[in-house]
Amino acid sequence: MKVIDRSYLEKAEDETLSPLAARSSASRGRRHAEEPHPYRTEFQRDRERIIHSRAFRRLEYKTQVFINHEGDHYRTRLTHTIEVAQIARTIARALRLNEDLAEGIALAHDLGHTPFGHAGERELNELMAAQGGFEHNMQSLRVVDVLEKNYAGFGGLNLTWETREGIVKHSTDYDHPQIGDFAPGEQPGLEAQIIDLADEIAYNNHDLDDGISSGLIDVGEVTGLEIWKIAAARFGEKLPRDRKIMVRGVIRSLINLLVSDLLETTQKSASSLGIKTYRDARNAGRKIVRLSEDVARANGELKSFLRKKLYQHYRVVRMTMKAQKVVRELFTIYTEHPDTLPDDYQALIARNGAVRTAADYIAGMTDRFALEEHNKLTDPMIRV
Repeated sequence: MKVIDRSYLEKAEDETLSPLAARSSASRGRRHAEEPHPYRTEFQRDRERIIHSRAFRRLEYKTQVFINHEGDHYRTRLTHTIEVAQIARTIARALRLNEDLAEGIALAHDLGHTPFGHAGERELNELMAAQGGFEHNMQSLRVVDVLEKNYAGFGGLNLTWETREGIVKHSTDYDHPQIGDFAPGEQPGLEAQIIDLADEIAYNNHDLDDGISSGLIDVGEVTGLEIWKIAAARFGEKLPRDRKIMVRGVIRSLINLLVSDLLETTQKSASSLGIKTYRDARNAGRKIVRLSEDVARANGELKSFLRKKLYQHYRVVRMTMKAQKVVRELFTIYTEHPDTLPDDYQALIARNGAVRTAADYIAGMTDRFALEEHNKLTDPMIRV
């Protein structure tokens, strides 16, 4: 039996991937030089470093919409990330792009997310306004570049330039100083472009699923949405009487519609723009991975529906208010009394300042750890 080595895998990429795909052998490299692995490509190593990171494991107890203690079956930031990675791999494989790179970016895209989902991020962004704000994509880059401590020779995970670019350019404006290191005049590669829509497809549909499961959304209202009408017409799926199976059928059909439309539209987009190579895609001046106008409009209606029926539901608003209060009070305590931070974080204050150090500490917390810390620091009856 012969072990497949790295050169074999790199040759397979050259022979099987689209000319528009990134090649691991052509990576711009890592910030700190390392010897190549004998039987893994550079993008495979990135993916596996992310999976083995502490920040990735903490996603299990970070909120998507419903705080962890609200129920065992609601999505967490970890299950969301896994769903994004699955959709991204499907798209990458169908378009003959680099699956390892797409999956790595997907698995890392939320590593910098705060506890309590976007509620926590919004609060920390306001609290950090004088320091330029807080944005989870920038924090994800900080996690993989600085905050993870796995190696003796350098901080962070030392990921490839391509994975780091995909993280920092994910669904964000290219106006941050950090973008200057990542070809601000170029579009990200198609593997990175996939993640924006894979993320949206995942969270729209699993938030819809969780909203229905929680009773906050009536499934009958969903069937009146344009996107469901398109999916039903295209796939001919009929709603069974069993409610759980019906809901899963709805979600399956919507994901199928969105992914299928993305594949078809992206192919047409590349062809109409004359995109024939990886460099062409990066220099196109606009993103190539997209949905058709009709499906994008219907998807926008679904997002508005979720905002009104789920994100602005009074129960979710109440959870949001409590989450923001916890983040705000923790931040105030840590910045006004830095000696309440753990010793290893106190040691970073001289280099990063108390505000940045407090933000890093809070952003890395899980929901339950943030709640425990808040109780310890604000309830005199709780042992510290």
